[in-house]
Amino acid sequence: MQSTTNITSFIRLVVIVGLISWASFIVKPFIGALAWAIILAVSIYPFYQKLITKAGAKRKKLVSIIFTLITVTLLAVPTYSIFSSVLESTITTIQQLKEGNLQISAPTEQVKDWPLGEKIYSNWDSASKDIKEYALTNKEFILDKGQGIFGSFLGLMGSLVGFIFSTIIAIIFMYNADAGHNTSVKFANKLIGKEGEDIIIMSRNTIRSVVKGILLVAIIQTLLSFIGFKLIGIPAAGLFTMIVLVAAIVQLPVTLVVIPAIALVFSTTDNTTHAIIFTIYIIIVSLLDNFLKPILLSKGLQTPTIIIFLGAIGGVILHGIIGLFVGTVVLALAHRFYLRWVNSTED
Repeated sequence: MQSTTNITSFIRLVVIVGLISWASFIVKPFIGALAWAIILAVSIYPFYQKLITKAGAKRKKLVSIIFTLITVTLLAVPTYSIFSSVLESTITTIQQLKEGNLQISAPTEQVKDWPLGEKIYSNWDSASKDIKEYALTNKEFILDKGQGIFGSFLGLMGSLVGFIFSTIIAIIFMYNADAGHNTSVKFANKLIGKEGEDIIIMSRNTIRSVVKGILLVAIIQTLLSFIGFKLIGIPAAGLFTMIVLVAAIVQLPVTLVVIPAIALVFSTTDNTTHAIIFTIYIIIVSLLDNFLKPILLSKGLQTPTIIIFLGAIGGVILHGIIGLFVGTVVLALAHRFYLRWVNSTED
């Protein structure tokens, strides 16, 4: 009898493991989109819930459709603007290079004072005198680096398109938020007992804090930088904007990223006053995170800010942009379990 029970239990275990593994392979292509959708749903839900409350429960479907259209538009328009800006600049540059009428402003003597200034000045000066000859001489280097940069840009734009798709899924999740929350709590209770709901709430608050303190700040800095680049008329404003976005998300100092843009403006413009105004503006924009992050990260969150920062940076290094949220939630949970173990009276 005992042998029969053991065999039955083993068969059940094999079937369950096989089913979970099979399901995992089926869902694997969509894991990234689903993860972003959950993060977005958790982050946007308070605002979405306010809209539903004001409009009334009977209009929930209509509000959800309108909210989807507006949100997707707000994401798609800047994405298209940045993409078209970079694409247009690239096509124009290639066309002018083929026709031999590409004009590059000559560098000023101040360029020699930069780090590696002599080398930069020499290459810049050669390109400004005869860009066609310079391109032919350095063809392999230009093609190699150019393809890498353009490939990375296309990959990032693809991620932004996927982000829009995840937003649509997130709104579907928010539409069924109550059922999703109840299921999550039951699952957490099954794993760790009565504290399951507290863990779910802590994870929710951590995600919202990271979205406000890191992602929202990055978006603000990116939009303001794009405005500055456009107004000053800097070449390839879209490309510089994408560099600012990536740096802000992965927690690199944005000030370091905008220095090349400042140097380019001073080296190519004849209006020193405009260049100085642009420099002051873009430096202020690059330093905004120093004021906004401490306020937004710590608001309504019990987890220490240092844990959030370590989780965000380590998560990005290990998992990419999605690691911003995965890393912070994992470290927050580890910190919570650590405190529970230290403060426990049990041996």
